[in-house]
Amino acid sequence: MDREVHQLMEMASQCFTQARAALRRYKDVMQAAERFFDGEFANIEETDGDVSMEPATPVALITPSRTPRTATPDEDGDSEDNNDVDMDDNEDEVDDYVDYDSDYEHKARTVVEADPYAGEYTFDRREEVIEVEEEPETAFMPETNEQLKLMTQGQWMKGCPEGGEQGFLFGLYNELSSGDCPCPQACGHKVQRSKSDFFAIFPEFLLYIQHLRRVVKRTCPSCKVDFCFACGEPINATSNRDPSSSGDDTLFHCSNLQGVILGMGLAMLESTFAEQRQQPSEESSQKTKTNKRRKTDLHSSSSTPKGDDDDDDNYYMSLPVGKKSKGGIGYAGEVKEDTSGQLEAQTAQRLKDEKIGTILSQIREYLPSLRREGGARTSDYMVHPTALAHLRRRFNYLCTTLLRNDSLSDMSDRSVLYFELFEWLETISNHEALASMMAMPIMVVASVKSVAPKKVAKGKAPIRERTIIYEGSAGPRELLEAIVIQAQAAIKGLEGIKTPDPEVVEMTEEQKRMTSSAKGKERESTPSLSDENQKLLSFCRRILATANAIDRSLRETKGDAFVDRLHAALPKISSEPFDHSSITIGTTDEARKKSYVNWATQVRFEYCDLTVPREEDKKGAIEESMPHYKFYFNSEARMLSSSDIPKRSLAIAKELAVLTTNLPVAWDSSVFLRVDEDRVDIIKALIIGPEGTPYQDGCFLFDIFLGPAYNQSPPSVKYMTTNGGKYRFNPNLYADGKVCLSLLGTWSGPGWVSGKSTLLQVLISIQSMILCEEPYLNEPGWGNDGGTPQSKQYSANVRRMVVKTAMLGNLRNPPEPFGDVIRTHYRLKSQVIIAQLDRWLTMDDGKSTVGDSFSTRHDAGGSSNGFKKDVEEMQQLLRQLQEGTFKVDK
Repeated sequence: MDREVHQLMEMASQCFTQARAALRRYKDVMQAAERFFDGEFANIEETDGDVSMEPATPVALITPSRTPRTATPDEDGDSEDNNDVDMDDNEDEVDDYVDYDSDYEHKARTVVEADPYAGEYTFDRREEVIEVEEEPETAFMPETNEQLKLMTQGQWMKGCPEGGEQGFLFGLYNELSSGDCPCPQACGHKVQRSKSDFFAIFPEFLLYIQHLRRVVKRTCPSCKVDFCFACGEPINATSNRDPSSSGDDTLFHCSNLQGVILGMGLAMLESTFAEQRQQPSEESSQKTKTNKRRKTDLHSSSSTPKGDDDDDDNYYMSLPVGKKSKGGIGYAGEVKEDTSGQLEAQTAQRLKDEKIGTILSQIREYLPSLRREGGARTSDYMVHPTALAHLRRRFNYLCTTLLRNDSLSDMSDRSVLYFELFEWLETISNHEALASMMAMPIMVVASVKSVAPKKVAKGKAPIRERTIIYEGSAGPRELLEAIVIQAQAAIKGLEGIKTPDPEVVEMTEEQKRMTSSAKGKERESTPSLSDENQKLLSFCRRILATANAIDRSLRETKGDAFVDRLHAALPKISSEPFDHSSITIGTTDEARKKSYVNWATQVRFEYCDLTVPREEDKKGAIEESMPHYKFYFNSEARMLSSSDIPKRSLAIAKELAVLTTNLPVAWDSSVFLRVDEDRVDIIKALIIGPEGTPYQDGCFLFDIFLGPAYNQSPPSVKYMTTNGGKYRFNPNLYADGKVCLSLLGTWSGPGWVSGKSTLLQVLISIQSMILCEEPYLNEPGWGNDGGTPQSKQYSANVRRMVVKTAMLGNLRNPPEPFGDVIRTHYRLKSQVIIAQLDRWLTMDDGKSTVGDSFSTRHDAGGSSNGFKKDVEEMQQLLRQLQEGTFKVDK
């Protein structure tokens, strides 16, 4: 019983004796808490004669909408106090409130921080929460002239709890939905509160505000004093801080109003947003039934089990998970794109965004803000403890959905919604009471499972339960940083090609006068950005301005240490050298994989200098001509050095924005890109061979050039890992570097869709469709020969070439600029690759390596094919990488 008493003391009473007495009578924590707020135990005082209890460790709140998280070591069975709270076994005598707490006797979590939002945050949290749904009551509301549902306690407290939030939420709901509000002059006049006063769910937020304006300000008929129905305190008629405002300051009177307005408003917003997101899914599922060729794996259907009474499980939206559909990737699909209805869809999306943006704007007025126009109000200073709870639980759902958008172009088109989102983030970071949220992990729904309804008293509606699994994910500021990276990349693309800065020479007075008179003409001759380019550029600059404003506010409200710790965890794209040696090898399989993925995520996209160092002339001066590039398409790049093609710049800007944060990264296979810091059309890609293929863990280099017609036409791609033009690794990868792919126009079949296809599609196509499990089948006419001796022989030959060139050759002489990436890849996976090479050696057929599997030309090697020697040398280098004795050739 000790645990229940501590819970009740945290929720409602600071008096141990009162809490113990309440639990003896009502047995259930929630029911006892309600009776506390009714004043039933106010006459009981703390006495010395009562049985003492060890205060020991404070215990986390456990309510019908929360499951405890971890077990305490000393809870291992029944205690004597449990006899005090035994429920009667008779199912016909079930109390109105079910004893949910008794189900979790061994799972209480200790809470030691006074400030639940202070300190560092753990992002790999996983919380199991039981949320309760009751049948909502209804009430007639004159504002709509109809019956409206009233928010239940379970709806009000929905979400993943943090610290002592549940007690504050419970207290505010109980205070504003029941009991009396007495006149502050103690004249004896009282006004009865009901749920319909503050918890009616209106179809529009402004109707709710209109309703509150009608009910909040009350006048005592006896002493004529105006008082607030939410807090019971007098309302000062001169409290309006903004005389020019046509509105009323009543709703800013107290923190209670702030808490309930934010809670109800954000609940309406969340519900509207969830409904909008479900509509396309429902339409898609309808189409899926009639079109069997197009199958879509909706995460909501797999993570949200359906039951007979489970109609609205889809309300708990989780982030997209699982693999993307293979249809269309790399080969532009099997059918032509159907653009019918595209304009209608865009119009519909715009209307949805305007609706959500409008609701956000309306609710934002009631966010605590010390920078409010006309001066801060009472509730701006006295922030209710539930304000942050509502933001974390409800606003973050919308925030994480919008900020995870990987299309900067789509965000720009929906700027009416995103600009309002940015306003919210800036307002939150401006207030010390809310700013912590910017660094806190967003708890997203991972799965939802219905639980059998609890039995209740006869005549009562059954109480439905759901077990919700919440998982920690990136916080708002971290999610914003991913968009910042995209915006910076897009701006770099929109800036076009940078030409070398001319040497600064001191001008004569005559030259200065001539330059001054020509400034206007030069300005006129400078080509201006197109409207579409300018729109994207402005949107990108707004993103950067928002991030800077948030960081500036956080430094003012939370201090430099808070911001520095936050920034240390943010994703980064930099041209500065990355310290690959700082990445350590994990001691377990799981730790090794986690370490590898974290490293690969940090280095998958970087800007670097891809130019050939310029030579000095006889006088020691640096050559001033256009630079050359360490790049197959050097000539084409130099020819395009001074071109400014707005459409191409826009396409490259959008492409870079996507590539910065969406390159595939996994233990099994990853893609790394290096982009020239001044010429963003010059790109090098390194693809790690996928697991389960003869290319596994080989490093394959490609040079990519985004030509003058990009993206109306595909990029130019050259395969560079050919052992000096000797090895053809795949029917689609020629020894001369040609990449045979319909998407690139180098093979028959559905090709590049002008203005739609992307470089990311090309990279994923090569990774998954060319570097495949059985490459023999890629040859036209051999598609049905899977598993044949010829196919197995082909794969064995590929493995020998991979070890010799894509592994050993690249580790000995790594291609620029991927030396550190290749060495770290092999160091972190050394143990696994050593075992992999042993397996490959046993699978080898002993035949000589054939540079082109379709020819009779063989490598020199006598009676041995040299494979064992290559494997042993590669394994030796891998062990050197493990031990730190590997020497890099300078």
